[in-house]
Amino acid sequence: MTQPADPITPDHITAAQTLLGLDFSPEQRQQMLEIVSGRREQYAAIRAADLPNSLPMALNFNVHIADPNPAPVPRNYAMSAQPPVSRPADLEDAAFYTVTQLAELIRSRQVTSLELTEMYLSRLKRYDEKLLCVAAYTDDLAIEQATRADSEIARGLYRGPLHGIPWGAKDLLATRGYPTQWGAAPYKDQLIDLDATVVQRLEEAGAVLIAKLTLGALANGDVWYGGMTRNPWDTSEGSSGSSAGPGAATAAGLVGFSIGTETLGSIVSPSTRCGLTGLRPTFGRVSRYGAMALSWSMDKIGPMCRSVEDCALVFSAIFGPDGLDMTITPEPFSWDPALDPQSLQVGYVASAFEPEAAETDDEEKQALYRSTLENSIAALDVMREVGFELLPIELPERDTGGLWTILAAEAAAAFDAITRDGSVDAMARQDDSAWPNIFRAARFIPAVEYINANRIRALLMQDMARVMQQVDVFIVPSYGANVLPITNFTGHPTVVLPNGFTDKRTPTSISFVGGLNKEAETLAVAKAYQDGADWHRQYPDLDTL
Repeated sequence: MTQPADPITPDHITAAQTLLGLDFSPEQRQQMLEIVSGRREQYAAIRAADLPNSLPMALNFNVHIADPNPAPVPRNYAMSAQPPVSRPADLEDAAFYTVTQLAELIRSRQVTSLELTEMYLSRLKRYDEKLLCVAAYTDDLAIEQATRADSEIARGLYRGPLHGIPWGAKDLLATRGYPTQWGAAPYKDQLIDLDATVVQRLEEAGAVLIAKLTLGALANGDVWYGGMTRNPWDTSEGSSGSSAGPGAATAAGLVGFSIGTETLGSIVSPSTRCGLTGLRPTFGRVSRYGAMALSWSMDKIGPMCRSVEDCALVFSAIFGPDGLDMTITPEPFSWDPALDPQSLQVGYVASAFEPEAAETDDEEKQALYRSTLENSIAALDVMREVGFELLPIELPERDTGGLWTILAAEAAAAFDAITRDGSVDAMARQDDSAWPNIFRAARFIPAVEYINANRIRALLMQDMARVMQQVDVFIVPSYGANVLPITNFTGHPTVVLPNGFTDKRTPTSISFVGGLNKEAETLAVAKAYQDGADWHRQYPDLDTL
């Protein structure tokens, strides 16, 4: 059957919505035209793929809805040798300290958790007016947790390096007693009477939750119902999304660390924009119980911090099965600061470091791409200088265009109720590429195309498995080689960290991608670069705010 050549018109959408029992306005039907028409190219790509009858979907049905007795998760908080840390005369000078530094101040009782908590809360309230990064303060909870931490530490009950450290949660993680608003007007003031697993686990580690941080509405971009969250390096631009608040607040030294989520770039992108170190774990490593669902087959939760080792310590607290999210796998994670990263096979995506990799028709992005490429080439030089032999590799060339229907269909299903009742119209963004239009247009994705897209996804996973037979970890500019869509669809872990600046003095980044469940190895290689480059110790000048 050939692809129909006639253009799609609003009348076609009217007929289809009648068939499906939907009700969209004439203006909404007109707005959907570009997406619905463009999807025919995606469907053509899906149908062009050779899908033998024996090829299953990338998704697996699980007959278990919960595990009443999940195995205990062994945790350790090993740290590399740290230089001595002394309390600064002005405690606010510690605002940009890493978790490892803050932990030593607390462990040695030079600083109390309550002092740190009050300092960070004060900074949040001072700078949020410019950055718009706070969705809700959790002052009462923070004071209670900090006071408890100080009491425990005074009695010799030290839980580890997160004990007493103030942190911020992306506001799609449920927190009992506080609103969880998902950045979207239809859910403003929403209360969910439970704590997300990640929130519970960080409390068990002794961390102190001081704020719910903003996200672009329903995890898209950096615009929420309160405005656009700003980049502390340049407040004329957003902090990128969707983990916009965690990016801005951590980069500005308003929290000790934060938790973000990623479906298709939402940790990597704001970490890049704000100059952070972020870990997007392997899919199925961190429970999403109590987190807003956007795409059940793609959503991932991870730390956004000021150093690689900080990410390792936070991940040590949050990974592993909880018996509630049945996608979580039981593989252990053990951060070993003594691991020699040069014992690993490390590669780089050769074509992503060629000059043409920075070429784009978008004039605004051209300078950014050029700076990123230059800084990424310099990063390879650093890796070679510290002793790595880098193997050139290439990522799969398989067309991933049709796979976008997976995200669109799952996201539209997650928010079908507000699409059908019209409350999605209250969201701040209503442009063509915003969720309301995507949700409506997704109602016309055939189930057959969604299933076949997931079968193509299975082929992509096989392609990546062959690539990862060559290396344990590979390096790529964070924007390069289609790496974000490929690795998000295949579920591979990524550590993103700053590698320099643009001419505008805004950060650029580089990504380290590891094999499935190889977070420890990926973090070790990334730390070797970070230790040799030290870009993570440069901070925005908040006086300019």
